[in-house]
Amino acid sequence: MEAKENRKVKRSVKIRLKKEAWKEAKKSVSGKQGPVVASLRNFPSAPRKMRLVADMIRGQRVSVALNILKFDAKFASIILEKVLLSAIANWQLKNEDVNFEEADLYVKEIYVDSARMLKRLRTAPQGRAHRIRKRSHHLAITVDDRNRNVENDNEIQKD
Repeated sequence: MEAKENRKVKRSVKIRLKKEAWKEAKKSVSGKQGPVVASLRNFPSAPRKMRLVADMIRGQRVSVALNILKFDAKFASIILEKVLLSAIANWQLKNEDVNFEEADLYVKEIYVDSARMLKRLRTAPQGRAHRIRKRSHHLAITVDDRNRNVENDNEIQKD
């Protein structure tokens, strides 16, 4: 009997009901989401240069990290600032009911990994050639709420 009822419902209605159920499930979990990640892949800059700036903001609160990046003179800080703003936007999408200013967001992890390397030849004296390595990197920033971590630790200790 249930199978017949399922057949009678239009396909478009089923899709709409699934979407509504998904939104309800998302709302019930919102505010309790874990850390969010923003990444940048294959950026044509040496990873060594990016790591200098990344080490400055690792573990910092988001507002402090944004100020550090805004007033740093390196080109890498401009790129890192954009990726950090993207991570904040991702966190806001996951936690719609929590205000960004009230949350104590911090840079939980930041990774700068080397990516593909373009190998080029540069002419050298006496008919030789030297290999030039044009490096690129991947960047991943994880942002999390410190208050959420403290609440979860307290719940675990109570059990």
